[in-house]
Amino acid sequence: MKRRGVKQFYSYSVIGITCALLDIGVLNGLLLLYPTHDPGLLTVYNTLAYTAAVLNSYIWNSRYTFNVNKNKKQFAGFITQAIISLFIANGVFIGGLWVIEQPDLLPQWLETNTAKGLSMLLSSLSSFFFMKWFVFRK
Repeated sequence: MKRRGVKQFYSYSVIGITCALLDIGVLNGLLLLYPTHDPGLLTVYNTLAYTAAVLNSYIWNSRYTFNVNKNKKQFAGFITQAIISLFIANGVFIGGLWVIEQPDLLPQWLETNTAKGLSMLLSSLSSFFFMKWFVFRK
């Protein structure tokens, strides 16, 4: 049982890296095309980036990490955990930006990506446990 959990966490982590690249890529692409410091618009950008990554995560994790047949109940559970994780992601992202920007020591792109990294770490950990214990449990 422990071995299966370790294997799942490893698979989840590998898939998570690809999702993280997608997440960061979408956020930075939007910032490159439409630069902003507005917290409301940054929340929208982060939500779009997170949504792209979470849909990618669902497809790959349901197939490889948790190896389950998809159904409506499971998808509803996935959407619920995704919304909760989105609130965590946006809260940490905007809160992190606020804290990191206070001393104004780093370039804006580094502040944004540092806050994004913290956001991704905490929302990803919460997402793993939600998916393992509620969404994809057997």
